[in-house]
Amino acid sequence: MPLTPTDEIVRRARAAGTGVGAFNVLQLEHAQAIAAGAETADRPVVLQISENTVRYHGALEPVALASLAVARAAKTPVAVHLDHAENPDLVREAVGLGLGSVMFDASKLPYAENVAATREVVEYCHQHGVWVEAELGEVGGKGGAHTPGVRTDPDEARAFVEATGVDALAVAVGSSHQMLTRDAVLDFDLIARLRAAVATPLVLHGSSGVSDADLAAAIAAGMTKVNVSTHLNKAFTRAVRAHLAEHPAAVDPRHYLTPARSAVAREVAHLLTVLAPS
Repeated sequence: MPLTPTDEIVRRARAAGTGVGAFNVLQLEHAQAIAAGAETADRPVVLQISENTVRYHGALEPVALASLAVARAAKTPVAVHLDHAENPDLVREAVGLGLGSVMFDASKLPYAENVAATREVVEYCHQHGVWVEAELGEVGGKGGAHTPGVRTDPDEARAFVEATGVDALAVAVGSSHQMLTRDAVLDFDLIARLRAAVATPLVLHGSSGVSDADLAAAIAAGMTKVNVSTHLNKAFTRAVRAHLAEHPAAVDPRHYLTPARSAVAREVAHLLTVLAPS
């Protein structure tokens, strides 16, 4: 199947009132598992590569090209997206490698600097047909938009979208990154007000900390793209630990990465049906 752009997947979901799952790739097994879970659920999906993952691999190209290959081989629409890039040079590299969308994160900067930096990235990406997601939380919030307690103001969100021309907006509504428990308290009223304030799709980061019921409620309130990473990493690691506990003499990584990959695929399939019920 040809590579599907993120904007097409998100646009269709928004029109249908459903959500899109966007899951982070840490290595090849994650990419394979996410695509397999999407095929099982028969739903589109977004493979995301974060700047932290690029740093882990030492370069974007190997993990990006592997993810693109997995996406093209999938039997359901799969997009490949650069997630949480703070470096514009990395954005330009992603565009050159063929990624169809990027998330540029300047949310730690004061508002005016965030606008200026984001607008420059948007102009470059749009010249190359690439869709851009950005992030907005507290004005000048040095911890970023998903520091606990930070919230996105609807009026500011409207002004930010108009000033930058972004295609999607990640907003702070109560979730936080790297949560190990699924007990985040989302502000559904704020989500609805943000949905009314901006024409662009809204993105929920830190969704590993959100329960299934609240993920569904967030979609109903106005979210479209839902990012998940830590929840899948927990499933991956649990499966590795279980295999090694049962097989303490195991030395071949394929023997414990196979059940880990399967565990992630199951979680992806489940979450995709929560976000986009049939």
